Amino acid sequence: MAAGKPVVILGVFVADTAYRADRQPRMGETILGNSFKLGPGGKGSNQAVAAGKLGADTTFLTRLGVDAFADMAKQTWAAAGVKSAVIDTPDSYTGAAYIFVEEGSGNNAIIVSPGAAMLISPADIEAHAGLIRSAGVFVTQLEQPIDAALKALEIARGAGVTTILNPAPAASLPDRIYTLCDYVTPNETEAEGLTGIKVSTVDDARRAADALLAKGVGAVIVTLGEKGALLHTKARSEHVGAVNAGAVVETTGAGDAFNGGLAAALAKGVEPLEAVRFACAVAGISVTRPGTAPSMPTLQEVEALLASA
Repeated sequence: MAAGKPVVILGVFVADTAYRADRQPRMGETILGNSFKLGPGGKGSNQAVAAGKLGADTTFLTRLGVDAFADMAKQTWAAAGVKSAVIDTPDSYTGAAYIFVEEGSGNNAIIVSPGAAMLISPADIEAHAGLIRSAGVFVTQLEQPIDAALKALEIARGAGVTTILNPAPAASLPDRIYTLCDYVTPNETEAEGLTGIKVSTVDDARRAADALLAKGVGAVIVTLGEKGALLHTKARSEHVGAVNAGAVVETTGAGDAFNGGLAAALAKGVEPLEAVRFACAVAGISVTRPGTAPSMPTLQEVEALLASA
């Protein structure tokens, strides 16, 4: 794929602090854990890393504190070739997530404290309007305040930039946000949250996608885990199977890999159905590796997988 147009992603970085233990401690109790891992997280940040590692000209727009976790964020982006437009926020802190994993079952319990990223405002977006207008593809999610996402989508749409809304985590949205989206990319749970239609099959996904098209979305891509993804527009409805890259190690971050891959492909002028297939391959590789940002593949790995598939 050629270099393509720039990708600009608005979102959140959090430092993931993951603790594994046999069980959760009770109030007032201290127990010994089995392991601890610190790593980069946040949906927008993960998506930017995915796009950057795929060779897209990627800039990530966010707020960070001025602290050690902010240093980790900047190092993570630099290693992936991602440029950053960071609003330093010394009176807050860089976001962090407490992730407890129960050793026996693999079940988790999570507390996310987004910190400075919760202060991203429409005024911040206005200040970076030139950056957003310069993009070929603009992506946002719902981890930062929705009014900021809405303002950014308005600016991107006004400039003719291709817009992608990854509606995660699921939230109730103002109706006018849908008409600003060329692509909306929910998973099964998020599609149900947005439409009230339970998504268990590809046909369910089609019904939910129709409901989103009726709200004014240009195209809907429902990600279906091991069943791949559905690309649904008024003119076509195509189910793309998952691309198997080997044994599944960890599915956390698969959605971010998909969205980063989709943005990178669309920015390079790839036709939408091929872009979805490419994104499925990116996600397919990411789940064979532990971690979120560290699991994102390179362009060479994805192209090799697609050639063999």
